[in-house]
Amino acid sequence: MKKLEIKRIIENFSQKTILIIGDVMVDSYLWGKVERISPEAPVPIISSTKRENRMGGAANVALNIQALGGKAILCSVIGKDNEAEIFLELMEKNFLKKDGIFLNKNRKTTVKTRIISHNQHLLRIDEEIDEYLNKYLEKKFFLKIKEILLKNKIDAVIFEDYDKGLITPFLIKKVVKIANENNIPILIDPKKRNFNYYKNITIFKPNFKELKEGLKMEIKKDDFKSIFKASQVLMKKNKHKYIMVTLSELGIFICDKNDYHQIPTKVRDVTDVSGAGDTVISVASLCISSGLNFIDTARISNLAGGLVCEKVGVVPINKLEILKKIMKQI
Repeated sequence: MKKLEIKRIIENFSQKTILIIGDVMVDSYLWGKVERISPEAPVPIISSTKRENRMGGAANVALNIQALGGKAILCSVIGKDNEAEIFLELMEKNFLKKDGIFLNKNRKTTVKTRIISHNQHLLRIDEEIDEYLNKYLEKKFFLKIKEILLKNKIDAVIFEDYDKGLITPFLIKKVVKIANENNIPILIDPKKRNFNYYKNITIFKPNFKELKEGLKMEIKKDDFKSIFKASQVLMKKNKHKYIMVTLSELGIFICDKNDYHQIPTKVRDVTDVSGAGDTVISVASLCISSGLNFIDTARISNLAGGLVCEKVGVVPINKLEILKKIMKQI
C-alpha cells in the first residue's frame, strides 16, 4: 500500500472505538542515584530523586489507543485498596471512563515498582494475586462487557492477558462468540495459562517464548520457516486467522494459513522494552479495523513497537511519531 494511503488511514484512527479487556496495574517508578554500596550487604544504595505512578497492563493499551487518536473503552477488575484509588485517579487524569472498571474487596490491585538509576533498570517489585475471578464476579463482569459490546459501535476487541486471573475460559468463550457474531476483529496478547482457550481469533499475538511454551515445540527464533510451521499448527488447532509473533531484536513475524512475512526491526538505541507489546497490539487493532492488510498492519506495528523502546518506562506512542517514521521508512 502507498504511503499516502497509509497516512490517510492512520489519520482516521480517530473514528475507531476499541474495547480493551484485561489485567490493569499501577506501574510505579522510583528514580534515584547510586553513589555507593551498602555496608550491610553487597547491594547499591539508591538516593531517591523522584517517584511517579503510571497506568500499566491493559490500561497502557487504552492509553496507546487514545494517544493514537482512537477511543478506548477499558474493562477490568481491581481491588478495593489504596492502590485502586491511585489507579482511578490516573484514569481521571488521562480522561478514561471508569464504566468498565469493577472494584472488589477480594481482589488486589496489581502494582509493579521499578527502580531506575541513570536509565538503568535495577530492580522490579511485583505486588499481585493471580487467582481466577470467582463465578459471581466473572458473570457480573461478562454482563458489563456484553452491554458495552451491544450498546456501542466497537471496531475491535483486545484481550490483554497478563495472567492475573481476570481473563477466564468462560469470559473468553462468551466474548469471542459475541464479537464474531458481530464481525468485530479480535486481537489477543496471550499468556501461557489461557493460551489454548483462545479460538477463532483475528490476530493472535504471542511473543516467541509464549509461542514455544504454548505449543510445546522446540523452534529457533531466527528459523522463520519453523515458526511458520508452528503457527500453522496453532491456526489449524484453534482456527485463528493471523498469527503475529514479536521477536524482539528480529522484529515481527506474521502469517496467515498460506504464507508468512518477517518484518525486520531497524537498528535503534533501545532504552527500555517495557510496554512494547502493548504498543504493538494497540496499533495492530487500529490498523486491522481500518481495513489495512495484515502485512502493512505488521509493518506499522513493528515501527511503533520500536519507537516505544527508545523511551524509559511504560509510555504510549502517539500518532505524529508513527506518521513521521512511516514517511521515512515504509
